[in-house]
Amino acid sequence: MNRRYLVVGIVLAVLVAAAASAFRVGETEQVIITQFGDPIGVPIKDPGLHFKVPFIQQANYFDKRFLEWDGNRNQVPTKDKRFIWVDTYARWRIVDPLRFFQRLRDERGAQSRLDDILDGETRNAVARYDLIELVRNTNRNPADIPIEAQEEEVILNRIEKGRDRVSREILERASSRTADLGIELLDLRIKRINYVDEVQRDVFARMIAERQRIAELYRSEGQGEAARIEGERERDLQRIQSEAFRMAEDLRGKADAEATAIYAAAYGRDAAFYSFTRSLEMYEKMIDPGTTIILGTDSELLRYLERAR
Repeated sequence: MNRRYLVVGIVLAVLVAAAASAFRVGETEQVIITQFGDPIGVPIKDPGLHFKVPFIQQANYFDKRFLEWDGNRNQVPTKDKRFIWVDTYARWRIVDPLRFFQRLRDERGAQSRLDDILDGETRNAVARYDLIELVRNTNRNPADIPIEAQEEEVILNRIEKGRDRVSREILERASSRTADLGIELLDLRIKRINYVDEVQRDVFARMIAERQRIAELYRSEGQGEAARIEGERERDLQRIQSEAFRMAEDLRGKADAEATAIYAAAYGRDAAFYSFTRSLEMYEKMIDPGTTIILGTDSELLRYLERAR
C-alpha cells in the first residue's frame, strides 16, 4: 500500500516538474531565461514549446511588436524666445532582449528611460530653432498666397529645415542614445504645438487685429469704389439733364420763333384786330372777380372798354 502511494507521489512530482519546465513562446514574443535573477543562454525568439530547469530558472517575456511611446506635453522656449507646448510621440521595439533586460529589466523601465531621452532631445531641438521651423515643412510659393497674406512678412520667411527634418534630427540623436539599451527607435513625430496661454492670447489678439486691418482695407476699397460709381452716376445724370435742358431750350426757342412768326403774320394782316385780341387776352389774365384796378380815363389799357370800335 505504501509502495503504491510512493509511485503515485513520484508520478505527480514528475508531472509537476515537467509542467514547470515547459513554457510556450508565441509569435509576438521573445524570452530571456534567468537563473536566480541572472540571464543565461541566448534569447529565445523562435515560437513553439521550450523547456527550462524547473523552479530554478524563470522565463521573462518581451514583446516583438512595435511599441508606443506617448510623451508628456512640455513647455519649451524656441530660439526666438517664444514659449510653446510641445507634444510628441514615438514608436519603438526591442531588438536585443538580453541587453534590454540587463539595462532596463522591463517595459516600464524602458518607458521611463525613453521619457528622459526623447523629452530631452525634443527640448534641445526646439531650443535650437525658431518657431517657424517647427510649424512648417516647406517654403511656400508667393504666387499661391493671397494678396492680403503676402503683407504678413512672417508667412513669407524662408525656412531652412522644417518640422519633418527637425523630427528626424530628434530621432537620430535619440537613436544613438537608445542603441545601447537594446531598443530601436522606429519613428518620432511632433504631434502638437501650441502657444502657452499668455502668448496664445497675444497671438490671437494680433490675428484679430490683422484680420480687422484687412477687413478695413477691403471696406475702404469698397467705399472708394462706391464713391467712384456714385460720381460717375452724378456725372451721367448731369450730362443727361444738361442734354435734355438743351433740347428743351431748342424746342422752346423754335416754338417761340414759330409763335412770333404767326403773331407777326396775323399783325400784318389786320393790326387793329390783332391789337384788340391781344388786349382781350391780357384782360383775361389781369382781371378776375377778386381783382380791383384803378386806372385813369385816358389809360391806353382801357381804350377798348370806354368806346366801341
